[in-house]
Amino acid sequence: MTQKRPHAGKPRHADDRPRHAHPGQPGAQPARGHREPARGPKPMADEPRARPERGERGERPERPERGERRGGGHGPAPAPHGAVWLYGTHAVGAALQNPHRRFRRLVITEEAQAALAAECPAPWPVPPEIAPREKIDQILGAKPGSGIVHQGIALLTDQLTAPALQEALKRPGPVLVLDQIFDPRNVGALMRTAQAFGACCVIAQDRNAPEETGALAKAASGALEAIPLLRIVNISRALMALKAAEFWVVGLAGEAPTRLRAESFAGRRVALVLGSEGEGMRRLTRETCDELCSLAMPGGMESLNVSAAGAVSLYELTRTP
Repeated sequence: MTQKRPHAGKPRHADDRPRHAHPGQPGAQPARGHREPARGPKPMADEPRARPERGERGERPERPERGERRGGGHGPAPAPHGAVWLYGTHAVGAALQNPHRRFRRLVITEEAQAALAAECPAPWPVPPEIAPREKIDQILGAKPGSGIVHQGIALLTDQLTAPALQEALKRPGPVLVLDQIFDPRNVGALMRTAQAFGACCVIAQDRNAPEETGALAKAASGALEAIPLLRIVNISRALMALKAAEFWVVGLAGEAPTRLRAESFAGRRVALVLGSEGEGMRRLTRETCDELCSLAMPGGMESLNVSAAGAVSLYELTRTP
């Protein structure tokens, strides 16, 4: 907050003011019964005096719509607490068909309506707001280099509520556990792979994993609506809970001498653990696994991107020996 600059020289006391100066003269004392108009703090000499923005007739400028950023496009519009902006034909189409979603706004270009209707037949559960592409760019903060490809569609919706672990495990298939994988596009791609190969859920650490975002949903290409994403405070404790539920916990590690093969896990339900790129699994996570396995790569590559490694591993685990 800007502070008043002190006046130069010795300050006057009230009794030092001339009592017979004319009104308006510096230091004049107002006459009895006269009330001077209230004055705000004096602006600094190098600051322009702020004036309210008004139109031609003095009316106040229109307020931006709720959820849109003030200032004419200086960054994306912040989503309300507990909500997220999804974008893209597949991500939005899948979300609109999810009965567990609570919708707030659907902003779409006139040209994109047909593509969304092919993905999710109209009428949609939220009335569409027809808008130019530039407005959607402003809402999402889409600009060259941002990586946001919205295809003319943006949906503001509440974030999903994940089921409890024991409830999620009632679904068939293996479990995919992500140990500190931060990139939302990698997490989204892994969710898409997990859904493709029939996994029952994806588990990530609550504090060291991306939140539900438009980038994650776009990479998941609809899988965010189909497979539960559970956020667990402690990965090691979650692995112990999976063991108690009779899962065999397998950590993927490039240096492990044992190769990941479907035949080795016949008749077992597997929880596959993937570590972050570069660092891999943390020490306690590795020690909690029942065993560590690596992928057979006869071409000699040292490693794969974590989303590619997850796809190969889930394919191997779910193929019929």
